[in-house]
Amino acid sequence: MSGALEGIKIIDLTTMVSGPMAATILADQGAEVIKVESPRGDEMRNIGNKRNDVAAGFFSCNRGKRSICVDLKAESGKEVLRELVRDADVFMQNFRPGAIERMGFDDKALRALNPRLINVSISGFGEKGPYAHKRVYDPVIQALTGATDIQADRDTGRPKMFRIIIADKVTSLTAAQAITAALFARERTGEAQHIRLSMLDAMISFFWPEGMSGMTFVGDEIDVRRYQGTMDLIYETRDGYITAGAISDAEWRGLCEALEKPEWVDDPRFADTTARFRNAGVRKEITAEALKNWNSDEILARLDDRGVPSAPLLSRLDLPDHPQIRENDTIAIYEFEGHGRVRQARPAAEFEATPSSVRRPAPKLGEHTVEIAREAGLDESQITRLIDSGALRSMRN
Repeated sequence: MSGALEGIKIIDLTTMVSGPMAATILADQGAEVIKVESPRGDEMRNIGNKRNDVAAGFFSCNRGKRSICVDLKAESGKEVLRELVRDADVFMQNFRPGAIERMGFDDKALRALNPRLINVSISGFGEKGPYAHKRVYDPVIQALTGATDIQADRDTGRPKMFRIIIADKVTSLTAAQAITAALFARERTGEAQHIRLSMLDAMISFFWPEGMSGMTFVGDEIDVRRYQGTMDLIYETRDGYITAGAISDAEWRGLCEALEKPEWVDDPRFADTTARFRNAGVRKEITAEALKNWNSDEILARLDDRGVPSAPLLSRLDLPDHPQIRENDTIAIYEFEGHGRVRQARPAAEFEATPSSVRRPAPKLGEHTVEIAREAGLDESQITRLIDSGALRSMRN
């Protein structure tokens, strides 16, 4: 069966993570994604451990794509890109604002080549304002979006960052959803459009529901940090660590029963959800002390029997063997020629009629240059001349 986006062609000029991961989500869903790279290649190719000359992070952000290597500083290279755009559905780039215009591929030029083209511009900070011109990486966005405040050390208040590139990946998810929405709108109206998306905006929107909840009601702002206490929901047991949380009254009663603390049920500090929220610090502290007296497996079973959300804390190396993750087939092993066995998280959304799948490995730089050039209508003599001039580069060079 074909993927949901079968027949959709995407020209992907993005690099690093924020754009490439979005295009990979769409490739898993059946889209044909052509990764257009400069002779230098995507910098992600040079980061982390490699197999078959492909880095692990690059593999995960670019699986399912084909690569054409084009020198867009050369006019003949730009002409190749124009040919690719003519029958594409989506054009993606994440250069700093103004760069794509200087290259000659502004929205007007793209629309002249292909009126049905969805044009996607991903930036760090947006296209105007004092930061628009700056180079950006994930930590810079975390610094500007309150992420370091959300992650601040509960005891000292020292700001901390997420240890993953969360801003890049939130932007990827936002971009993938926006692209499919634009494609759907085009099907209904026949009109294409330009999508502009910044990492800054994507992260603030992502954090808002609970991270910024104290700022929602204008005139009644509160500092939500006052109610967070000094502890995360990580509790030490006799033999490890677990998490457990009780929001509703029924869950709180279940937690009290599991810990054999019936006196907590009628304690006015914990009488209802609002009281428990206001007294979160002391509530977490007494829960932590009680949990130290239990073995993890025993207390997790008691909490589960009483409907209390809970789980052990898994290390990354524990993930593949956890029974729930195994039952879900969340992590799959694929075998690709040249790469051998490769472990990936499978596409998360399971489509009943149009399943997503990992169709091919991440490409080497210029691996598909010749075949993509042929598909764009170039004959063998043209391709040879372009390769000889350096406007095109092939893995076979």
